Amino acid sequence: MPRNDQVIRQWHILEKLQASRGGLTLDELLSALPQDYPRHPRTLRRDLNALGAAGFPILNERVDGRVRWRLTDGFRHIPMRTFSPTELMALVLSRDLLKPLEGTQVQSALESALNKAAAALPTAGHEYVAQLHGVFSVGLGPHKLYRQHRETIDKLTQAIDKSRTVQLRYFSASRGKTTPREVDPYRLWYASGGLYLIAYCHLRKDVRLFAVERIRSATLTDHPYQMPLGFDLEAYVQDALTVMRGPRIEVELLFDKSTASWVKDRIWHPSQRLTPLKDGRLRMTLAVADTRELVGWVLSFGGGVRAINPPELRERIRGEARSIAGSE
Repeated sequence: MPRNDQVIRQWHILEKLQASRGGLTLDELLSALPQDYPRHPRTLRRDLNALGAAGFPILNERVDGRVRWRLTDGFRHIPMRTFSPTELMALVLSRDLLKPLEGTQVQSALESALNKAAAALPTAGHEYVAQLHGVFSVGLGPHKLYRQHRETIDKLTQAIDKSRTVQLRYFSASRGKTTPREVDPYRLWYASGGLYLIAYCHLRKDVRLFAVERIRSATLTDHPYQMPLGFDLEAYVQDALTVMRGPRIEVELLFDKSTASWVKDRIWHPSQRLTPLKDGRLRMTLAVADTRELVGWVLSFGGGVRAINPPELRERIRGEARSIAGSE
């Protein structure tokens, strides 16, 4: 049995025990758990024992002739004792980082944790957090919202956890139409303000990137899959400048003095190599995917950059600049 499957089961058990004030019998707990949870009491007992061995204060007691399971009184407040006041304030301040995932189970769980952290702060602590908001704030930049895609994200999470193939109806922006796909989901990847599914597409016979907001429907199947042993998820996305994938090319850019002063202080891509020149200009080389994303990124520097190599990239940039200017 996959370890992740066991962890998900035990997560659900903790949720039900936390919501119960007087405790639950085994039968009541089984009835409250998701339908895909094994219906055998022995499995439930093993999970309860595993949670107890992991340090969760679960106890059972006989009430009116029936054994009930519950969390010890005061358990909700125990984690707060391990946080210092400054750590609690940092948690509360980090709330803004969760906005793009609003409406998903991940965000809901984290929001609940932050609410508890906020409740543990004294009045003076809340006043200090308000002051910090005037000094320190989070700028997320362009991003997507996933409130209306919660069901899709939940299904994809289950499919990845259980290693099950998923049937999708997916809208292709480049083709402007929705097509059925059968995919083996490998990972949900959050990058550049968007959430993407990395999955093997049975139609394209290749690993592809699917934008979650363009998935019109997702249905779990009973078909198991196994990720190829040689497949490296990190290597799959390493060439992308932000999200788009394509053939890797060696790029050489030359920044003028005024632009170089702020370009040099940021990591734009792990492969970048910066060479300061005597006249204040900056030479950058990097190995990235050859995509429209790359062209747009170079154009974002305006007249402060010159594309040196490869010549094909330079020509595409020139063509895009002419199109933007409205010239033929």
